[in-house]
Amino acid sequence: MKIYKLPSGTLLQQENQVFLGPELDWDVLLAQENLKDHLLSKSKSWTKISSEEAESLLEKGILAPMGNQEIWAAGVTYFRSRTARMEESQDAGGADFYDKVYNADRPELFFKATASRVSAPGSAVNIRKDSTWDVPEPELTLVVSPSGKIQGYTCGNDMSSRSIEGENPLYLPQAKVYAGCAAIGPCLFITDKAIEETANIRLEIFRDDVLAFVGETPLTQLKRKPKELAGWLFRGNTFPIGCFLMTGTGIVPDDFTLEVGDKVRIGIDEVGVLENFIEKI
Repeated sequence: MKIYKLPSGTLLQQENQVFLGPELDWDVLLAQENLKDHLLSKSKSWTKISSEEAESLLEKGILAPMGNQEIWAAGVTYFRSRTARMEESQDAGGADFYDKVYNADRPELFFKATASRVSAPGSAVNIRKDSTWDVPEPELTLVVSPSGKIQGYTCGNDMSSRSIEGENPLYLPQAKVYAGCAAIGPCLFITDKAIEETANIRLEIFRDDVLAFVGETPLTQLKRKPKELAGWLFRGNTFPIGCFLMTGTGIVPDDFTLEVGDKVRIGIDEVGVLENFIEKI
């Protein structure tokens, strides 16, 4: 089941059927503990439409599939990320920190974005003017209920300044949290089953409509599993309207930095494709 947030309604894809419903309060929606059953019940009164009608609506634009939920993120959950972080922070003397957290029981978890800092699919995400090395981080993102139950998944773009974080690990909030620092979408993939570990995450970056970078990784490379990460997030934290949790990246572009006008495309098997373009703030 996939649910899309439209500017003036809600689109639900269930198997081979598509339903168009009214605008929803996404704070109330994502506070549901049985989101799949809740949507199945509500959609019984919605209008069934054709796949062509649905495609036309989606082409007109969609919003980030969230209300006022917080987005959190996990770091150093892939070996590739550990290695890249160690390399970029070596001169600052912080390389050992990333190696230790990769092997520790407790994961690295950090606050990523409020809803006002999240960009919709098809809109701009930002790089900072005071940064010299910027990359997108494609991440499987968990949709988590108030009790900590994983209800579904979406694509996440954790925009990151590697130059700021590499200068000093204590600068992580400035490297990660700013206006337009994240995007999620295009939809929520709602399921009561764990996503297949064989699913692939793919990152493509286009510059002047030419493919400038491509990378891919399977979820089998994710060291800390989604349920474990969600469990740690809910230690000492409460989320009355649910939350989102980015699970880290296994694709780290080296010797590459984003430029204004670049297009970033993140695809995850079973979930969908999230596209954004780059601006500077």
